[in-house]
Amino acid sequence: MNAPAAIQPPLYLVDASMYVFRAWHSMPNEFHDADGWPTNAVHGFARFLLELLERERPRHIAIAFDEALDSCFRNTLYPAYKANRESAPEELKRQFVHCKALCRALGLATLAHSDYEADDLIGTAVHVGRANGHRAVIVSADKDLSQLLAGLDEQWDYAKNVRWTMAGVKDRHGVEAHQIADYLALTGDSVDNIPGVPGVGPKTAALLLAHFGTLDALLARVDEVTYLRIRGAAQVAMKLRANKEQALLWRQLTTIALDAPLSQDGFHRGKPDSAALIGLCESLRFGPLTRRRLQEISNVQTAVTVAG
Repeated sequence: MNAPAAIQPPLYLVDASMYVFRAWHSMPNEFHDADGWPTNAVHGFARFLLELLERERPRHIAIAFDEALDSCFRNTLYPAYKANRESAPEELKRQFVHCKALCRALGLATLAHSDYEADDLIGTAVHVGRANGHRAVIVSADKDLSQLLAGLDEQWDYAKNVRWTMAGVKDRHGVEAHQIADYLALTGDSVDNIPGVPGVGPKTAALLLAHFGTLDALLARVDEVTYLRIRGAAQVAMKLRANKEQALLWRQLTTIALDAPLSQDGFHRGKPDSAALIGLCESLRFGPLTRRRLQEISNVQTAVTVAG
């Protein structure tokens, strides 16, 4: 029998790609593995991960990675989805593999799937965790993930150390948490190459959703748009009628899935893999400070003993 939600520890869900990319762009390119490949992103991600583990001491945690860069179910619905993004260079792809290996070696649940994005894996984990009485702490600055917030869930922009709950979403994005997917369907999302409805910008989208509540209600009652106090209301109504099917497709793309296949449902922090952790320290040439922190967080002897 599950304990009441109020006394269950939080479930931390980390949007790993955001922090790997951040490290890739911010860390100096002076770190290399035993084969001479760059490891700056791994070193930066390791520092972030260690700080998170030291600070929060999570009992339940999962790290979500993107493997569905061009094979996601959304690409089937809309082949141009994320087509504006360049493929990651080989030296970064290799570092993603190392980052996953580091998470596994530390005993952390690692989520990745060829058909589902990290957002979907996080969304499904939030859904599963909620059923087991856990509130979620989503470690990411990505606005898309705010649609998952409910009750006491939190989203945490770790770099800025800013946290918000469902109640804080409107102040940040202009719409309620449950309206985020509809909002992005209307405005589009250039990051993901989603066009949106022509002529509907963020302010107009927020006003429309404040009045109608949902995209479905807006499209069903589109004739009312003409009478709203919105600049170019008649033109907006015409654009909505002309782009109804596209708007519904965009909403399919912007809605985070809650049914991705997960290999586990408890996300308990597991026992570290000593051999794997020591091997990574050697192959990635982690320095003494990182090794010491890994040792303290995992209770695995990672430091190199140098003969006197």
